[in-house]
Amino acid sequence: MSAMPTQNVSRRDFLKVSGGLVIGFTLAPRLALSQDRLPGSLEANRMLDAWLRIEPNGTVTIFTGKIELGQGIGTALSQIAADELDVNLQRIDMVHADTARTPNEGQTAGSLSVEQSGTALRFACAKLGVPATDLRVSDGTISAPGGATVTYWDLARDTDFKRQATAKVKPKPPAEHKWVGKSIARRDIPKKFTGGAAYVQDVRLPNMVFGRVVRPPSPGAQLLSVDEAAARRLPGVVAVVRDGSFLAVAAEREEQAIRAREALTRSARWKETASLPPTGEALYRQLMSSPAPGDTVVEKASSVAGAPPVKTLEALYTRPYQSHGSIGPSCAVAQWQDGKLTLWTHSQGVFPLRADLAKVFGLKPQDIRCIHAEGAGCYGHNGADDVALDAALMARATRGRPVKLQWMRDDEFMWAPYGSAMAVKLSGGIDGQGNIVSWSHEMWSYPHSTRPGSSAGVNLLAARHLAQAFQPVLPADVPQPAGGAARNAIPLYDFPNVKVVKHYIAEAPLRTSALRTLGGYANVFALESFVDELALVAGADPVELRLNHLKDARGRAVIEAAAQRAGWQPGLLGDGTRGRGFAFARYKNLACYCATVADVEVDRTTGRVSVTRVVAAVDAGQIVNPDGVINQIEGGIIQSASWTLMESVRFDRTRVTTRSWSDYPILRFTEVPEVEVVLLDQPAERFLGVGEGAQGPA
Repeated sequence: MSAMPTQNVSRRDFLKVSGGLVIGFTLAPRLALSQDRLPGSLEANRMLDAWLRIEPNGTVTIFTGKIELGQGIGTALSQIAADELDVNLQRIDMVHADTARTPNEGQTAGSLSVEQSGTALRFACAKLGVPATDLRVSDGTISAPGGATVTYWDLARDTDFKRQATAKVKPKPPAEHKWVGKSIARRDIPKKFTGGAAYVQDVRLPNMVFGRVVRPPSPGAQLLSVDEAAARRLPGVVAVVRDGSFLAVAAEREEQAIRAREALTRSARWKETASLPPTGEALYRQLMSSPAPGDTVVEKASSVAGAPPVKTLEALYTRPYQSHGSIGPSCAVAQWQDGKLTLWTHSQGVFPLRADLAKVFGLKPQDIRCIHAEGAGCYGHNGADDVALDAALMARATRGRPVKLQWMRDDEFMWAPYGSAMAVKLSGGIDGQGNIVSWSHEMWSYPHSTRPGSSAGVNLLAARHLAQAFQPVLPADVPQPAGGAARNAIPLYDFPNVKVVKHYIAEAPLRTSALRTLGGYANVFALESFVDELALVAGADPVELRLNHLKDARGRAVIEAAAQRAGWQPGLLGDGTRGRGFAFARYKNLACYCATVADVEVDRTTGRVSVTRVVAAVDAGQIVNPDGVINQIEGGIIQSASWTLMESVRFDRTRVTTRSWSDYPILRFTEVPEVEVVLLDQPAERFLGVGEGAQGPA
């Protein structure tokens, strides 16, 4: 960072000579220097004062539209900003996702937070008229060769940040980083560890009441009657709201709201229909019999005539409906004042949420303020957005008093969007030399993104239950290259003949949306399992077979690193009780590279499978916070193991029957494998998203 000094430095003289302290941003520094269009979310948020403010008290406030949901981005972004601004880390304050204060960066999803917002902050540099070597900056103090100094805080009083970013200044080289690349303690952990006010569930406002919602017993059920009067007579009840099939209650105390909910549930009469699919193998047969046409995602045929396959293989892999399983049920706090709505929400996209709420209430978006407050567990589109509408509907009846409305556990399991059930059919052929010469990947899936803002309708649960209902519009699938249903279905391996086909069924019998990795988890599971199946048929070592078909040097490096750290022995087979598995993927074929080696044990008496140890190697480009990357990989491995071994939503032809943790077991602490993560740092490379990188390979 550099600035124009004078011999008798005052902030006003400094600004006259230098033209001001100017901050520039970009979201992709290596691209921005060669293009006029500003990359990513900076293109739609060009004003510098939307991103940064130099405070008179000696601090710097960074505004980001991305949210902290336990992945540690608040810490990582502050490290980037501190390095590029040459200030101590303690001076950085972070403001996350507030529609009144931060830029609109859409959803926090797809492992893009550091890759997008992080590189935006990276270009925070002074734009001045003298060589940078003539000046030095230390903790916000600019020093000239003659000894004159001036601070950011002096300059900022007369600096107007209401100007557009240019993204023309080159960021610091890695050798000059003080904070990036270090394992800095997370900002969000102390309150969580000590039981402080860390989550939206902890929000307390003056005169606040507590709400609960009474959901229908099954999808599509209609409320026929309910004894509202009896509920209103219960102790502490402030209001009961019925609008069509939407039913909710608010009370002075939380336990009073729960009792009133129970009373309303007992008295409610519903009209239900049997609209759910069959279970077990019949679920996948029905899915695969859908009339949805096959969409060819990619088709590649070798221009060189090769030897025909001498061995062929087919396999079918399936994934059940799965729940987010958020530890804390979804919650929001809502308050109406003078016809305007304020919401505290753990939504991953406060601006898209605001847009859908504006449709429901007939308001201008600027009359709604959505403030992010972290939720206790979030892996995609859970109930965070839905409960925000619930709270807002309830708060209309409380005469200005704020309402904290929290779902119950059965609400979460029965009504938060699920990860889609999927079926994946693969076939392949091997030539006489053991090379994979043909590859076919065909999948069937329901939607993986029905978030607010993803279609022209209203994607909020209660909106479809109102007397004047707002229906969602059937969503299109997430397009390539990131992909939704077909995420990671295109193999990175160099197979001469490849065909990938997607059957996308837009209308799902159970509500589905984004669950960590979208279709990537099922596709990588199927793809990598099938590579192992082909290796067995070919009599080849699984690691060697992968390396023989992969040219990507960074991909090869993570495969070799994982195999080496795990002590992989080519040709070593399991004994029927213990065995090892190997897998590799580059998330979305765009983000981080990850390879894993899993040690697995099988109880031959019970059939119980347990994962005892996992070694992972990861290339996430330049690593901002090594411990943060390790946290993400560890969490992804553990969650993926839980999905694969245990998790499945249960239902009959009318109702979801999964309603509690006893109905939906997850991996317990005693079952968590030992995890070791090897980081392949690439300081000269751009950031690569890492939050979901381990999910598929694990």
